[in-house]
Amino acid sequence: FTLKTMQVVKNTCFRGQPSVFFISLFFYPPEKGDFLALDLGGTNFRVLLVKVSDNGKQKVEMENQIYAIPEELMRGSGSELFDHIAECLANFLEKLGIKNQKLPLGFTFSFPCQQTKLDESILVSWTKGFKSHGVEGRDVVSLLRKAIKKRGDFDIDIVAVINDTVGTMMTCGYDDHHCEIGLIVGTGTNACYMEEMRHLELVEGDEGRMCVNMEWGAFGDDGTLDDLRTDFDREIDAGSLNPGKQLFEKMISGMYMGELVRLILVKMAKEDLVFKGHTTPDLLTTGHFQTSFVSAIENDKSEGLVSVEKVLRGLGLDPSGEDCVATQRVCQVVSTRAAHLCAATLVSVLRQIRDNKAAERLRTTIGVDGSVYKNHPQFARRLHKMVRRLVPDCDVRFLRSEDGSGKGAAMVTAVAYRLATQHAERQRILDALRLSREQLLEVKRRMGEEINRGLAKESHDQATVKMLPTYVRSTPDGTEHGDFLALDLGGTNFRVLLVRVRGGKRRSVEMHNKIYAIPQEAMQGTGEELFDHIVHCIADFLEYMGMKGASLPLGFTFSFPCHQNKLDQGILLKWTKGFKATGCEGEDVVSLLKDAIHRREEFDLDVVAVVNDTVGTMMTCGYEDPLCEVGLIVGTGTNACYMEEMQNVELVEGDEGRMCVNMEWGAFGDHGELDDFSTEFDRAVDDCATNPGKQRYEKMISGMYLGEIVRNVLLEFTAKGLLFRGKLSERLKTRGIFETKFLSQIESDRLALRQVRSILQHLGLTSSTCDDSILVKEVCSVVARRAAQLCGAGLAAVVDKIRQNRNLSKLKITVGVDGTLYKLHPHFSSIMHETVRDLAPQCEVTFLQSEDGSGKGAALITAVACRIRDAGQR
Repeated sequence: FTLKTMQVVKNTCFRGQPSVFFISLFFYPPEKGDFLALDLGGTNFRVLLVKVSDNGKQKVEMENQIYAIPEELMRGSGSELFDHIAECLANFLEKLGIKNQKLPLGFTFSFPCQQTKLDESILVSWTKGFKSHGVEGRDVVSLLRKAIKKRGDFDIDIVAVINDTVGTMMTCGYDDHHCEIGLIVGTGTNACYMEEMRHLELVEGDEGRMCVNMEWGAFGDDGTLDDLRTDFDREIDAGSLNPGKQLFEKMISGMYMGELVRLILVKMAKEDLVFKGHTTPDLLTTGHFQTSFVSAIENDKSEGLVSVEKVLRGLGLDPSGEDCVATQRVCQVVSTRAAHLCAATLVSVLRQIRDNKAAERLRTTIGVDGSVYKNHPQFARRLHKMVRRLVPDCDVRFLRSEDGSGKGAAMVTAVAYRLATQHAERQRILDALRLSREQLLEVKRRMGEEINRGLAKESHDQATVKMLPTYVRSTPDGTEHGDFLALDLGGTNFRVLLVRVRGGKRRSVEMHNKIYAIPQEAMQGTGEELFDHIVHCIADFLEYMGMKGASLPLGFTFSFPCHQNKLDQGILLKWTKGFKATGCEGEDVVSLLKDAIHRREEFDLDVVAVVNDTVGTMMTCGYEDPLCEVGLIVGTGTNACYMEEMQNVELVEGDEGRMCVNMEWGAFGDHGELDDFSTEFDRAVDDCATNPGKQRYEKMISGMYLGEIVRNVLLEFTAKGLLFRGKLSERLKTRGIFETKFLSQIESDRLALRQVRSILQHLGLTSSTCDDSILVKEVCSVVARRAAQLCGAGLAAVVDKIRQNRNLSKLKITVGVDGTLYKLHPHFSSIMHETVRDLAPQCEVTFLQSEDGSGKGAALITAVACRIRDAGQR
């Protein structure tokens, strides 16, 4: 069996898509508690109690009992087999006096199984001499649970089912964190290793790694090894319980090694090469040459090969010295071939891991168990030597499992139990942020009530949704023309625009604009400083456009709560979105702007209209779609407006026609309307805001606050040890550090989790794991989804109000939308649309995204106002 042959085996082992079975766990943090393990993989099985304590240094104590499985159960009824296992488990629990405790159990089941989750394992096929009927194709965990339930005298929580190779890897991984391969060479043979998720096409997701149970005993079942198999291998296969199956295992494992030697000795005897051509009934009987004989014979270094002679005489033979030497040589050839075949396939695994890591040199540990590996005097040495010869660029440590795979099963169970507990706690926390359909319908109902209260003169002052008249009564009719300036102020940046409107058949809107920043000191200084800064920027823009000293009609988009008595007047009710400039609240912002223009003494402007950004958005989209009668902003803040019937707008005289109403819905909830939907995280955000107790709805929806809600959830998770291994970074403690743009980036379907980790590293979480990234992504998703649903519930109330106003059974309407959160978040808009459809089924709502911002709308309102004013003067 040459090195060249081994290269063939090694290169063939990873050809095609292997049959793979999965376990995905996050291992090595400190676990503690009492756990049961059941280790079934041969004619005996073990039940273990594993006590894991963590008093500064983790300690594992084990008690175990070995139970036999009678041959009639191995080949009889599956239900009887599992009844026997349940009986032995009951016996073990009773002996230890813990029968009344419900402990978590890990089940090592060392047969080929298909797993879709950790506590479910469908038996693909029996191996190692088992043939119990009624088990193949069924979940072995369910069969064990059924057997336990049938007894009724104890109960356990089966948390995990794993293969013995996985158990071995986990057992050794407890002592050596470099261990990422498990190997069994005993009655049967198998291996597992940590594979990159991106290569596992049978499982969704491409981040992190998952342990793959190779079931490599079936390697060669497709004929791949036919040119390496001998007549002896074919004879063993033909006489086995599963002909044509597990062909690689039949060349390697302890169940077949002694039988291979027996067949070779029979052949040699028949050809008169040994034992003077004689055979005996024992030598001719299948299974009489045990694998333990091979180990004893190869271990015999005595001058007369006493052990070899003893084994042969036990088979009724009368061996000569030459016979003993020949027999020992046959044993060496068979066991060496087994060790080298095992090495060749193991090298394929090592190469795969090395290539996955793109490492020039791999350092790794292989956890090993099994009677052949442990008891055969030369097998381990030959295996190690050949592995190192085939992959000189890998530093491989072989770590023998002293505790079997049962300890590994218990450790997997400990981890799984901790993860399940942590998952339940995380979901309990996140459930407060998840809204049911009934809750969303209630939000819609309450919003409808507040809309009516805000419209009514009698209840207006007490209403949280102020429903402010805008004095915008008309939309463009196509005859508007001229040049107009527009100011768009609604956040930390503002725009100055020149809008050229051309009417008639070839109507068009041409825009030029420039964006200016508002320094923090202007936002929170005096009103004079703020408006002087705005006028300075207007002067700069006029000069930039070559229009210095020009006098143009101006529309002012002012996106803060204002009370209007006419189109060109807006009394600021209160600042929002972090603005705090003094001397502005209660004042007419148009007058403040005009005063600043006069102070500069460079130009004069005719301020024709002051509008809210939602109104500007509605007008911009209304220019494109005449059905647009609702404006919505979801950006730094949130607000909406819509065309209300004049008869319902009690603050303005007259009952004819319609008027656009600026809802100022961000304040919805300020009187407790949202208290039963609000969480501790919302309250924490509100308490630290510049306007505590105000804009409660906005604080649950808008871009200014979502990142901060997420940060507060992450703090809670970390404090409870559910995230970042309980370790906070100083940066994450900083208010406002988790920007809302991170939500959009993290939730992007195109963003891999490794890029999420780079965001977390930017926040000082340098040791965050892939699993942390998954959890952070889930938090972002839950917070953003709630925001979109709350927004959708409010909008559903608006469109249903319009439908009811018009006594329609079905309303067709367009909503003009703007705002960074709506535009940039990958899922916000679709969730909001879905919510509106669900909560307002009688409304057919189209959403039209405003591409030109609300500044264009302000210019159009100004153009309409100028048209109406000019017509009145004629």
